[in-house]
This record gives sequence, C-alpha cells and structure tokens, in this order.
Amino acid sequence: MLKISNLNMLFNRGSVNEVHALRDVDLHLPPGDFVTIIGSNGAGKSTLLNTVAGVFPISGGSIFIDGQNVTDWPEYRRASLVGRVFQDPLLGTASSMTIEQNLTLAAKRGHRRGLRRGVTPHVRERFREALAQFGLGLENRLDVRVRLLSGGQRQTLTLLMATLAAPKILLLDEHTAALDPATAHRIVNLTNEIIGRTHLTTLMVTHNMRQALEMGTRTLMMHEGQILFDFSGQERADLTVARLLEMFAEVRQQELTDDRLLLAE
Repeated sequence: MLKISNLNMLFNRGSVNEVHALRDVDLHLPPGDFVTIIGSNGAGKSTLLNTVAGVFPISGGSIFIDGQNVTDWPEYRRASLVGRVFQDPLLGTASSMTIEQNLTLAAKRGHRRGLRRGVTPHVRERFREALAQFGLGLENRLDVRVRLLSGGQRQTLTLLMATLAAPKILLLDEHTAALDPATAHRIVNLTNEIIGRTHLTTLMVTHNMRQALEMGTRTLMMHEGQILFDFSGQERADLTVARLLEMFAEVRQQELTDDRLLLAE
C-alpha cells in the first residue's frame, strides 16, 4: 500500500544551514498495516509524514501509494489518497464553516467540485450516522460553526474528516498531544475503533512510548533522519518502554534526554 525507497530530504541544500532531515529511508507498509513512529525531536518523524502527503518535493528516492508512483505529485493531487490529522485541533477544520460544510469538503476531497447542491438529505443522514458513533451529540449540531467546538470535539471531527473519503493512507501526527489526558484517551480509543473497522493503512507519530507499543501492529524508532529499529510481531509484544530506551542508548551510545520521548502514560 505504501512503498518508500531510498528517500532523502534536504532543507537549505548547499547552504551553511543545510539539514539532512531524511537519510536513505526505506519503508514498506502492506495494506492494513498500522505503524507507530517514535524518536527524539528532529528525528525526521513529521518530515516523513510530510513527504508522504506531498507537502514539499523530496530530494531523492521514490514514494508509491496503492501501486501508484506519487513521487512527483503535489499535495493537492494526493488528497484523495491521503488522510491526515495534525497535533493542533485547529489545523484540520475550517473554523468559520459549519460541521456539515466541513464534512462536505472532506467527502469531496480529491474530486472535482461542481455547482450542484453540496448536501442532499441522503448525505446529511450519512453525516449524522457517522457522528453519532462518537457519542458527543455532534450529529444534532450539523449547523454549528466549528469554532464553537472544544478541542476534543474538533479533533474528533478532524479524525472523521480524514477517514470519510476512504483514503489509502492515514497519517496521524501526534494527534493526541495537545489534548487533556481524558480527551486524549477518548481520541486514542476512537482511533483504534476507526482503524480497526476500516483497516486503513496508517502511520502515526507519537512521543508517548507506551502508546507507541500498545497501538498498531508495528513500531519504528527514528533518529537523525534514519529508521533505527523496526519492531513487529512477538519481538514488539515483548518490548517494554524501559528496554526500548536502553536499546536506543546502546545504538546511539548516548543517553536519551528528551523528556517528551520518555513519556510512558
């Protein structure tokens, strides 16, 4: 479903500020794979997601999504293939538009938008059914402006919007980090529920190492633009947060001091 080969990403190439954000990254996700990604700040985690989404052109390598070579495709052209949820709940929605209008845009992502009426009674009922599963009463607030929702409600809506058009790849970029613990826990449960039901191929960046080991089917650890570890199966099941930190220190020959990466709950 996702195949990344020899991926390199350089910022400010040729200048004194050159940064090699990704170094010869190879990654293959079969359909339905749910991969969590951890690493210290500047490890290249979000850059990896940005390259998959097409936010900026890569410096080298190739990216295939669902068998299509999207390496040179701009972000808008990949929109029908990629769904994304950001850390900031404000980024995934249009605050001045209603819940219904936001969902309508999400449903049409990657497709031509004509002058026909955007929302039919059938489509509106589909939106209500989709929102009802979250138990927040949003199905009865379709005409409410999104700016009036709480952060947790907006992130819930963003998660639905990212998956509504059945993308091939779902990208989650620390999508619970800005939420309070109770709301974050609810979003984690919703994430597991949606991915479990839809079997979406997923890449999820997190600083919560326990979350990284408990969610999904596979865990990657990145550092300085490279994938250091790729755990799955029984090897991953046997891992603990403490052992993961030990392995990181052994390979890098240094202690891990990033407090955010040490989070266990």
